[in-house]
Amino acid sequence: MLTQGDAQHLGGCKLAELTAEMISRWQAERIAAGAGRVAVLHALALLGSILQRAVESERIARNPARLVRKVKRAPRREVRPLAPVTVERLRTASRERDAVLISVLAYAGLRPQEALALCWGHVRDRTILVERAVSLGEMKDTKTRAHRTVRLLAPLQEDLRAWRQHSGQPADGALLFPSAQGRPWTKVDWDNWRRRAFDRACMAISLYDARPYDLRHSFASLLLHEGRSVMYVARQLGHDARLTLSTYGHVIDELDDAPQIPAEDAIRAARSGSCVTGVSQEEAHA
Repeated sequence: MLTQGDAQHLGGCKLAELTAEMISRWQAERIAAGAGRVAVLHALALLGSILQRAVESERIARNPARLVRKVKRAPRREVRPLAPVTVERLRTASRERDAVLISVLAYAGLRPQEALALCWGHVRDRTILVERAVSLGEMKDTKTRAHRTVRLLAPLQEDLRAWRQHSGQPADGALLFPSAQGRPWTKVDWDNWRRRAFDRACMAISLYDARPYDLRHSFASLLLHEGRSVMYVARQLGHDARLTLSTYGHVIDELDDAPQIPAEDAIRAARSGSCVTGVSQEEAHA
């Protein structure tokens, strides 16, 4: 998105003063400063849209953003699903709240923003209703603006039941994972969780270069191991079948002719060698 810092960088210029050279220099400076290429491209697209509106309203003669040679996207990293055994080791190395959040990400395939927007009323007997996402501390619609229900695997159901009891049986409208202030997480809250909880758990089990988003891929892998169709997996993840096939094609190829294993059985087998220990409620919310 076009961040506040980006706006300040170009905000002193009038629309008519913006040139392709200025925008190109801004793009190069953002990349040099360490900004992600995808974020810069999104910001450039937003800027181009604003300038196009200005052209259409005859405030400027042409859109200089169209003349800018856009930075290339970084090579796409192939997804690397974490096996249930690895997920369980991460959970064992985590505090209770963090272990449950890892379960939701790995065994329901929710995007982090979707998991952090869950209220207890969204957890049903057999499914989880996904209809919101957290963005910068505020509740928004989901990424695709489409609502869905996700299959609730029995081991995850047990984790959630225990976490609700541990949390004092909160009402249906309460968040599963509130911030320390009882509100939806901000970006700072998420960054802190990733650094202090997820990354530390990874280090504790000697797991390197893993990301929380890899847990979402773990859910997709579990479903594919069951022999589920691409359409089914796509519906569970909340995106279209073409994206599912392009993202998980190498996983599907690897599973060709492999024995089918129910997802719940795979998780229980992993847990038979792991024991996630509980902690006090004060520690869980630290």
